Amino acid sequence: MRALRANALYEGVYPLSAALSRPLIATLLVETAHTYGADAVAHGCTGKGNDQVRIEVAARALDPSIATLAPLRDSPLSRPDAMIFAEQHGVPVSSTVAKPYSIDANLWGRSIEAGVLENPWAAPPEDAYAWTAQSDAQPALAEHLVIDFDEGVPSFEGQWGAQLVATLNHLAGQHGVGRIDLVEDRVIGVKSREVYECPGSIALITAHKALERLVLTRDELRFKATVDQKYGELIYDGLWPSPLRTAFDAFNGSLAPRMTGKVRLKLHHGAAVCDGSRSPFGLYDESLATYGAGDSFKHDAAAGFIELWGLPLELEARVTRRPARPRSSTPVLA
Repeated sequence: MRALRANALYEGVYPLSAALSRPLIATLLVETAHTYGADAVAHGCTGKGNDQVRIEVAARALDPSIATLAPLRDSPLSRPDAMIFAEQHGVPVSSTVAKPYSIDANLWGRSIEAGVLENPWAAPPEDAYAWTAQSDAQPALAEHLVIDFDEGVPSFEGQWGAQLVATLNHLAGQHGVGRIDLVEDRVIGVKSREVYECPGSIALITAHKALERLVLTRDELRFKATVDQKYGELIYDGLWPSPLRTAFDAFNGSLAPRMTGKVRLKLHHGAAVCDGSRSPFGLYDESLATYGAGDSFKHDAAAGFIELWGLPLELEARVTRRPARPRSSTPVLA
């Protein structure tokens, strides 16, 4: 919910499905360590991924006294070697030589990397996808959904929370919504090619943004765009426990009481777009916006507004564009 209020997208496109799960994993790790009286936790991240940062930073923030062990960072294994190890020890894994993808999935999205995807010029093969239909399998006709928001909390036909996201994953996924192919900047400094499927989260963020545009003022929207970008960066960079993120939550929470209304989404050919919105707190006034007969806008006020609005630029132009003084031909004596 907090990430949705922030329209959290990393580098403008990725809804941070994997990154959002890591603070929860760290919390459960620390809670389990406390239950058993352990003084260390462990994870299976390698030395060049993002998740080592996210899990360890979150664990330290929860309990600085607990140590973190990272066996694969200390003794790295290539993916082919890891698959051989798993086979030798009877560990069931989905990766195969033909499909050596590394896959992470939760309700908010599914991430796929490795194999042919490591070449950013190679198109993602269809066998990498599982939640979204390819173009020739998508419905010919568009589908319309109405998302209800009550103080920022979304619902659809009485469904909310996990059930809502699961339903939207199915409905939007049928239309191919939420396929993301991103060369992203990892926390540790390298670029990585990642492919994501996020039909439900993309649909919800699209609807949430549309309602914001209807009910928030221009200054709120401009400031919030900056806050939203930073919020996504904090999540991606493993800084969920930071006080800055908590402060942003307070800001977004202050806007929530006006985030009530309905947004109609059109799902079609890989896109989720808003084609209708309404709210009791909407700031749109048709009588002011219309160019028709019901126009109530004071047109004669515009000239004075423009004169005052442009006054600083006019003054600057007068100073910087006045004719230069001719130079004197008389030499200056010291």
